Amino acid sequence: MEKYTLQVTTGNMLHAATFDNLYVTLIGAERQSERTELTNSGLDFKIGQMALVELYLKGLIQSTEQWESFEDMKKVFFFNKTPISEYVSEHWKDDGLFGYQFLNGGNPNVVQRCLELPSNFPVTEEMVKPFLANGSSLAAEMKKGNVFICDYKIMEGLPTKVIDGRPVPLTAALCLLYMSPEKTLMPIAIQLGQQPSEKNPVFLPSDLESDWLLAKIFVRNADSLLQGFVSHLQNTHFLSEVFTIATLRNLPMIHPLYKLLIPHHRYILNASVKGRLRLQPGGLFGNSALEMEGLTELWRRALSETTYSSLCLPENIAARGLESIPNFYYRDDGLKLWAIINSFVKAVVAYYYPSDSEVSLDSELQQWLNEVFTYGFLGNSNSGIPENFQTVEEVTKFATMVIYTSSAQHAAVNNGQFDYGSWIPNAPAILQKAPPTAKGQSSMEAILETLPNKATGVSFMSLAWLLSKKYLDFIPLGMYPDQHFDEPAVKQMIKDFQAELSSLSEAIAKRNAELELPYDYLNPTQIDNSATN
Repeated sequence: MEKYTLQVTTGNMLHAATFDNLYVTLIGAERQSERTELTNSGLDFKIGQMALVELYLKGLIQSTEQWESFEDMKKVFFFNKTPISEYVSEHWKDDGLFGYQFLNGGNPNVVQRCLELPSNFPVTEEMVKPFLANGSSLAAEMKKGNVFICDYKIMEGLPTKVIDGRPVPLTAALCLLYMSPEKTLMPIAIQLGQQPSEKNPVFLPSDLESDWLLAKIFVRNADSLLQGFVSHLQNTHFLSEVFTIATLRNLPMIHPLYKLLIPHHRYILNASVKGRLRLQPGGLFGNSALEMEGLTELWRRALSETTYSSLCLPENIAARGLESIPNFYYRDDGLKLWAIINSFVKAVVAYYYPSDSEVSLDSELQQWLNEVFTYGFLGNSNSGIPENFQTVEEVTKFATMVIYTSSAQHAAVNNGQFDYGSWIPNAPAILQKAPPTAKGQSSMEAILETLPNKATGVSFMSLAWLLSKKYLDFIPLGMYPDQHFDEPAVKQMIKDFQAELSSLSEAIAKRNAELELPYDYLNPTQIDNSATN
């Protein structure tokens, strides 16, 4: 009997997929084959072919074996790699890259200036003096504004996945960082739990290499989960879903705010549905340390901490004390983008609302906001989300936030997922062994045993590849192929908006040409109008 290998593609449409089972029957001139289920589809069908990645996942996608070496990990994505993912795989142990990612990696939303050590983080002067500028002290460097902290308290006590009768580990780590005279953000102390004790030591760069590396891996584990489930999924996709539903339910198509926002709602609902399906058992997100119980609690905590100010980038940066930290490209590009979007929105809103009275009298606009406040933020007045609009300025700021969240902020936390997340030790979504409780007991072999097994590792490498890719019908920020505005004045505003975005894109490209690690995630040419991935 002849054997056939059949390849099914979805043409040139990226992320086209089905959640149904697929079957095929080969029909010949004289007879036909049995109805056979297609197998080995792995992820969603990819552009043009089943994706070269599948060839390299073969034999790994169901393997429960641990990695034998770090070199083995490099063989998985032979054809699917980027200059940054290659750099990360070579430099992931470096403290400089570890610190850099808190500013310009996939989750630039945690780090903040530290003016006083938390009482539960007993770092002493003697511990960190070797890692500071000559003759300086921790107290002096904090006073200068050169000390920063990442606190993952939000992860404390979350229920995690149970494997072989034991919950997998997840640490609520504390990480202290120092901006060196060379303008490099460097980690100088890590504690892997919120409660200090003999079994929860403060790890230092001077410790055994494997001890320090393992401590950093546990921090990266907490950070990658926070990035994927809160910074990305909750604070861009699910939040944009709230804005989208409110728009579709309350604003007629002729309403100016509908026309302004609808291009930034494209594919939002589809992406959210796919995201939820991936959270189910067997889904790609289902391989992480957190299952639905833990995720629900994490989202509850995160929502309770989300404020209007935290969603508005200028206020967010100021609240974290990051106005002057050097080499913070997320801030630099983001603030320029915020200003450009705000200028455009201000012009459009002022055109349709000449005075504050028009705003207060627009019942459809008020109902739109009320629905966002009620369903998106559960009517929590402490969030700072307004319950109604009284002024043109209030409408302008809120619409700016909506557009920025759905476009630029999504790009910042999504587009680098393969660059920084495809190298398993740099962004492990699950770890196999408990965090160290003493120093001097780790090894490189123990680290390999702690990292996720082959099947889990490659599933998240694949997910990072999938989420970082563009749709072929990608529409960059500021491009509006479906013209919703007819007025010549507004059309000119759009042209001015596009010109400003183009100028920013040129400036970013010029800067990136001089950087060892270019930061392109907030380049307007790389930002989708809406949170599609």
